[in-house]
This record gives sequence, C-alpha cells and structure tokens, in this order.
Amino acid sequence: MAGSLTYMNLSWNHLNGVLPMEIGNFKHLDMLDVSGNILEGEIPSSLGNCDGLTVLRLQDNLFHGSIPQPLSSLRSVEELDLSNNNFYGQIPKFVEALKYLEKLNLFYNHLEGALPTQGVFKNVSATFVAGNEKLCGGMPEFELPKCVSRNSKRRGEARKLKLTVAIIFGLLGITLIVTFLYLCWLKQKGNEPVSSSLDDSLLNLSYGTLLKVTNGFSLTNLIGSGSFGFVYKGTLQENGNAIAVKVLNLTRHGALKSFKAECETLKHIKHRNLLKILTVCSSTDYKGNLFKALVYEFMVNGSLEEWLHPNPASNDVHGHLKTLNLIQRVNISIDVASALDYLHNQCESPIIHCDLKPSNVLLDADMVGHVGDFGLAKIVLESTSDTRANLSSAGLRGTVGYAAPEYANGSQVSRKGDVYNYGVLLLEMFTGLCPTSEMFRDNLNLHNYVAEALPQRAMEITDPVLLHERGESHNSNEGSRHERSHIFQECLETVYRIGLACSMEEPRRRMSFDNVTAQLHSIRKKLFAASLLG
Repeated sequence: MAGSLTYMNLSWNHLNGVLPMEIGNFKHLDMLDVSGNILEGEIPSSLGNCDGLTVLRLQDNLFHGSIPQPLSSLRSVEELDLSNNNFYGQIPKFVEALKYLEKLNLFYNHLEGALPTQGVFKNVSATFVAGNEKLCGGMPEFELPKCVSRNSKRRGEARKLKLTVAIIFGLLGITLIVTFLYLCWLKQKGNEPVSSSLDDSLLNLSYGTLLKVTNGFSLTNLIGSGSFGFVYKGTLQENGNAIAVKVLNLTRHGALKSFKAECETLKHIKHRNLLKILTVCSSTDYKGNLFKALVYEFMVNGSLEEWLHPNPASNDVHGHLKTLNLIQRVNISIDVASALDYLHNQCESPIIHCDLKPSNVLLDADMVGHVGDFGLAKIVLESTSDTRANLSSAGLRGTVGYAAPEYANGSQVSRKGDVYNYGVLLLEMFTGLCPTSEMFRDNLNLHNYVAEALPQRAMEITDPVLLHERGESHNSNEGSRHERSHIFQECLETVYRIGLACSMEEPRRRMSFDNVTAQLHSIRKKLFAASLLG
C-alpha cells in the first residue's frame, strides 16, 4: 500500500506531533501536503527516500532545525514550500542544484547567511525569502543587505571598540552624577504612599516563568490555537491557580499588530463578562527571539464552541458529553450581549470587537460567558450618532460566516457590524448549526435558513439536544407539560426573531443591544416561571 500511494493531502487539519520516519516508506509519492497543522520537530531524514516527489508543502507548522541534507535526494521536486515555520541556519547549497525546482517559498523562518544566486534563486518571481532578517546577498531584486566578509567585519569591530571606549570614559562622569540624583529621588519616593492602581496589581511573569508553568509550552498543555498563535494552560506554583497563556506566533503576518491591538483594548476595559487579563509578557526567549504573550484567567469550561459542537473525545469536567440546556444558552446569550453593550456604549471610547464567534466566548466554572480575543478590536476615537472606525491599511479580516456583509465591500467597521456577528452567533447557539456548514451554499445562509422556517417549522430547525430536553418528563400532569411545551416553543421563536433582527443585511435595520438584552431577560423570566431550569 505504501509503495503505490502517489498523493497525500493532510493540509489544514489539527495534526500535531512530529512527521513520522515512516513517511520515507512512500517512495512513489508525487505530492505531500501537510500544511496548516501543528506539526513540530525536525524534518525526518527518511523523507529523502521519496525521490519521486514533485510537490512538497510543509508550510504553516512548527517545524524547526536546519533544512536537512537528505532533501537533496528530491531531484524531481518542482515546488517546495517551507514558509511560516522555525527553520534556522544557512540555505544548503543543494537547494540551488535542484534543476527542476520552479517555486521555492521560505517566508518567515530564521534562515541566515548568503542567499544563493543559482538555480531557482535566479528567478526572483518564483523564490520567496521575506521574513528571514539575517539573510544577505543574492540577486539585487531581493533587496537584501550586502554580506559582510569576516575581515571587514573584524576591522569594523575594532573601530567600534575604540569609539566605544572613548564614549564610555566620556560619559562616566555624567553617569555618576545621574546615579547620585536617581538615588536621591528614590529616597524621596520611599516616603510617598504606594499606588494601588490596577496596573500595580498585575502579575509579573517572565518568559522563563511562563516556560516553566506550561511545561515548556508542551503539546499536552496546548488548549487552543488561532490565526496568530497558540494558547497553553499553566499552573502558578505560588498559589496553584490555573492560567491561560496566549503565545503570539510572530512569524505570522499581522501577529504583532494583533498583539498591540489587544493590549491597547484591554487597557480600557473591565467587565464581568469580558475575559480578564492577568499580565502581558514582552521579552525574548532563550534563543534571543522576540517573545510576546498575554496571560488570562483560565476558563475551566473552555469555549462555547466546544459545547455547541462537542467532540466525544473532550468531555466536561465531570466526564460527561458537553451539552447546554435552554436556560444555559439564554444566560450565555445575555452575558455576551451585556459585554458588547458595555464595549459599545459604556467605555470612554467605544470599542468594536470585530470577531465575535463561539471560540471567542469562554465559560467559567459557573457557566458564565466571557468575551475574549480582542486581536481585531478597533477603538473609536470620535463618537458620532453612528459610531464607526476606519479600517486599518491591512484591512479587516473577520471570520467567514460571522463577519458583517458590508465589511466585504470595504465599509468602515461599526457597532452594527458587531450586532450582525451577535445575530449569527445567537442563531447558531439555538439551531446547533455552524454558519460555515456545507449545507449553506448557493445563496443559502443561516439567516435565510431560519427565516424560511419560522414560524411553522421552528422546532424542526432547533438543536436536537434542546428538543430532547423538551420531551423529558418532569413528573407533572399532562396539562402542565403542555403549557411548558408551549412556553418552550414561544421562547425559541422569540430568540430566533432576535437573531434574525440582529443579522439583517442592511445595518440600519439591525436591532440595538439594549433591546436585545431586554427581550432576552423577558424570555428568561418566562422560562423560570415554567420551571424550565434544566
């Protein structure tokens, strides 16, 4: 079987671990694509046995190490993509000797040294090397810095040393004076009361500490991944408290901008339904690479997505399959609406979240919803009757299926865009259907699917988990069960209408959050009165 396989495409799954040595058994492979996973480690030397490969795609993983010499056996390779990994060292000479190589992508690694000038490297339009800051030389069109020879480098270092010594002696006197003045200031400062601001209460966690509490950012501690990084669970040794550490993958385009946006946003907000940040770590790792991470309170019940679309392999804290009853879904809906109402209307400068979806709603031990991930958030500096913010130069990249339709046309971000996000989320929570499901094609979307079903087929489109709850016996008489069933259906129809009103295509027709929360509170009261507490 291994000898006859010629095509292997495992891209954009959630594969982790290392690429097994057994891959070399597939000697007749023509194409291998494992891009967009969480694979790590070095490329196995056995891959060189697949000498019939014409396409090899390993991009968007966590591979590290140097580009291995056994790849020189891939004499037939036409496309080689190693981008967005952690490869380091020099580009081996054998790469320019691959005479059939037509496309080479080495974007965003840690490669260094002189760029070859032969083979595929002569074709600037087919070779991609950006994001490797220590590369030099190559064809002029690459616009890389000139390589410095060892002799000229030594002479330059000698001149720098002489200049440095002169500057040190010249500034020594000034340094002593400044030090004396600083000590005087510290003495005066010691007599002042200690500040009790929020910033002073933040934890002080270094890169080394985060590395230790997450077991070296191990896969066993990995609890989530996103566009710009990975989230790990850690346990603080001082008090045993669990934390969630979001480590930015700074090789990804836009990751640094996302980090800055999230930090800027989190400085301005504090609400019971927003994910609480504990600290920020901006440092370097042990290899000298830039390291940035956000540390949050750990949410023991994970994300809303895990509960709406449960995986049998990941049960809740009690070992049961994750399910949400009707009242829990209404409660979480209110939590999310309250958080967005706060961001839009109660902050000093309105904040647009821009990427609301189930994976960005986290649940604590009491199943209270907390909105997180502000990597795309926009702070609105000028408040008007229809608060908006200009798109960044990179454009808004919301999530397909949730992002407001006007964003696709280049419109400005606005509070109405978040309302649309929320409407889609609400419909997903009660139908159990993801807006990106295969069934929603050819102009059919979740909004239209629900709209066409109301009111006659409201029960048909409802999550089967909720229908099972509705059919359960509560040791009551037939009249009470009938009344309870009627209230159940009435509340569901109202929820669907709220979701539809929020996800209207025209922004001006969408419901406001104060109206949303008022109606949801009314639904919750009816459910409590009917004893539908789950």
